Amino acid sequence: MDFEIAFTPLIPQNVLIACAIVALVFVLLAIWRRLPGWWLRLAGLAVLLLALAQPVFRQEERENLSNIVFVVVDKTESQSVDVRPEQIEAGVTALQAEIGDLENFETRVIEVENDPSAADDGSMVVTALAKAASEVAESRIAGAILVTDGQVHDAPILEVFPAPVHVVLTGEDDDWDRRLVIDNAPAFAIVGEPVTLFVRVEDQGAVPDEVAGKATLRISIDGEDPREFVVEVGRQFELPLTLPHGGLNVLQFQVVPEEGELTDRNNGAVLSINGVRDRLRVLLVSGEPHAGERTWRNLLKSDTAVDLVHFTILRSPDKQDGVPVRELSLIAFPTRELFLEKIDEFDLIIFDRYRRRGILPNRYMANVADYVRRGGAVLVASGPAFGGVESIARTPLNEVLPAKPTAQVIERGFTPLISELGQRHPVTAALDEFAPLPEAEDGTPGWGRWFRLIDTEASKGNVVMTGADDKPLLVLDRVDEGRIAMLMSDHAWLWSRGFEGGGPQLELLRRLAHWTMKEPELEEERISAVVQGNKVTITRQSLTEDRGAISVTGPDGNVVELETTEIAPGRWSAEFEGEENGLYRLEDGTLKAVVAIGPTAPREFEKTMASADVLQPILAATNGGVLRLEEFAEPRLRTVRAGRSASGRGWLGVTPRNAYLATDIRQTPILPAWAFLLLVAGLMVAAWRWEGR
Repeated sequence: MDFEIAFTPLIPQNVLIACAIVALVFVLLAIWRRLPGWWLRLAGLAVLLLALAQPVFRQEERENLSNIVFVVVDKTESQSVDVRPEQIEAGVTALQAEIGDLENFETRVIEVENDPSAADDGSMVVTALAKAASEVAESRIAGAILVTDGQVHDAPILEVFPAPVHVVLTGEDDDWDRRLVIDNAPAFAIVGEPVTLFVRVEDQGAVPDEVAGKATLRISIDGEDPREFVVEVGRQFELPLTLPHGGLNVLQFQVVPEEGELTDRNNGAVLSINGVRDRLRVLLVSGEPHAGERTWRNLLKSDTAVDLVHFTILRSPDKQDGVPVRELSLIAFPTRELFLEKIDEFDLIIFDRYRRRGILPNRYMANVADYVRRGGAVLVASGPAFGGVESIARTPLNEVLPAKPTAQVIERGFTPLISELGQRHPVTAALDEFAPLPEAEDGTPGWGRWFRLIDTEASKGNVVMTGADDKPLLVLDRVDEGRIAMLMSDHAWLWSRGFEGGGPQLELLRRLAHWTMKEPELEEERISAVVQGNKVTITRQSLTEDRGAISVTGPDGNVVELETTEIAPGRWSAEFEGEENGLYRLEDGTLKAVVAIGPTAPREFEKTMASADVLQPILAATNGGVLRLEEFAEPRLRTVRAGRSASGRGWLGVTPRNAYLATDIRQTPILPAWAFLLLVAGLMVAAWRWEGR
């Protein structure tokens, strides 16, 4: 119970104040005029004003509320190492027992975890405390105790708190740890050129003398066998690397763990760097001017990454037309420089309607064949001469050509078709989706016809497009380390001119050129993966009609078999969710690939030594303290008054708040209204009688 006198005015407070001022003026006027009985009038007016204020006797029945102490338990990943889990369990149990021994105190335990798959997720301990505190009345909060290693990532968000905030630290004094730091790594790099990474290995804590100073670093690209280096600890060093291929290159770094380290989760790092070609050098040799020559030139010149060297044979050596040599303005064709000395500088050589005219001797063409075997690429866009005696198939280049001419040239209209194999090949897969017209009722693609086809017999390679009478139109083949493509028609330009609606000539020729230059997206047999959060979508490209399961090896060594589903001709897909960050190896028995989920060493393991430094502003503002569970396994609690020091050796203080809830309120007037009326009337009559004496 609680008793007090309160006022419940019968009129608005400002009106009551105005009446009091008027009454005071009249009393002062009476005093100034020295009227007798002024003090009786003052008493009467005061009683009248008191009646208008209506004083009451208030009685409250109260229910005392408990004082709340928040115990925020940091159970993020960094708290799962060494002896910290046991320390947390014992420390929280001791704190709950201490709070339970205090009269009218209540414990609210809040456990904080993090999402291991999130790259930027850390210890959000202070956020959890602020959220819990916002759900209760501020008058009930007696204190907060954070059981943590002190490495929190949201300390600045809590500027004020109504009670002491304390930190109970896990960990031990002799803890030490070693971690790998990538200070600078590009997202893109040029294939074949060195890229420099800035890397360092740093130690934290009480490092033993026998392991201080040096560390062993292993580096692996795309899951291959790692290379090993000995590096100096604490010093940033430059690491030059050369990417082996275009597309995504996954680099894994690992510092060999030493005995006694707190954790090895921060000893590694995974980088994904896209390999791009600086400049693609293409040599285009046109055997003669023709309508389709500009199609090739426009395609190659439209790509700013392509350096094009183009020669057109305008005048053959055997041409005799009587024009004096001094009047000729044609430059000499540098055959020796291009086909002997500098041939390996080109990424692709295109023979566009080229015919033998004695310009390129057989030994030059033999060198082109060797260039293909060494890893080069050749594209033959055939013209009518390919089926005759001037065909380049009658040169040493014939050794690497996948199709041989029959000496017949078909000159009638036909619609280019994608073969069954071509539906699965990445060069021609879904090419009909780029057709300018809808597909015909008989299934013919919505593009225009061509009118010339050089008849060939494909003895090897992949026939991905066919022409008249189901003859090979586009043949692709691999020769040792290189690639060769053959287009058995010179009428692709009809599509670019819009004949009968045109067709996707630019898309076809672009894919064709990029396949010969080994772009990863156009590989026939390939495993690729796309990561979104911790979800991985695997895509398997293949020319075969069926693919088996894909095995996924996680960072912990566990292997999971995934069944694939065909999503398009030649494309199979599967999905999985990674349970932890790190490198995952994908394999289907033939091909291998690697994919990284999140950082190998997440934010939680950037700093692993227990310290309350980042929480000091909160502790200073609330008079909080710090205790180490290593020294005081069972912290003691005391009650302290607000504003006093709330910590000492081995003990922490909490502040009783004495909060309550009013369950019943009764109000009784001090005097009834008739009693006030009698008092006012009596005093006024007395004043009148006094003045009348």
